[in-house]
Amino acid sequence: MKKLAVVSIAGALALGLGVIGTAPAHAQDAALTYKIYCSRCHGENGKGDGPDAGTLKTKPRNFTDCAAMSKIPDAIRFKAIKDGGAAVGLPNDMPAWSAGLDDDQIHALVTYISGFCKK
Repeated sequence: MKKLAVVSIAGALALGLGVIGTAPAHAQDAALTYKIYCSRCHGENGKGDGPDAGTLKTKPRNFTDCAAMSKIPDAIRFKAIKDGGAAVGLPNDMPAWSAGLDDDQIHALVTYISGFCKK
């Protein structure tokens, strides 16, 4: 019985650490997610000057433009990333990333993108 209790406690601790360990993972991975999904158009530093920016009909948003970014609520940013630009009245150049990113990753991206605005 004692052996079972030890295994159960160890299993619970491992499970708990796994859950705790993954919670901040999305926040830690936001920079990598941005690099993979966003930087090709929005640029490494969020200025809308990525290597693919010139191939688009519409210039990608400059996340460092604090005046413009302050007018866009997080819910709109989230929807644009998840469902694409057309879902929020923007051009189709902004693709929907719902097939590649879960909601937690998108929320982490919204937070990460906000960090480009340095007041």
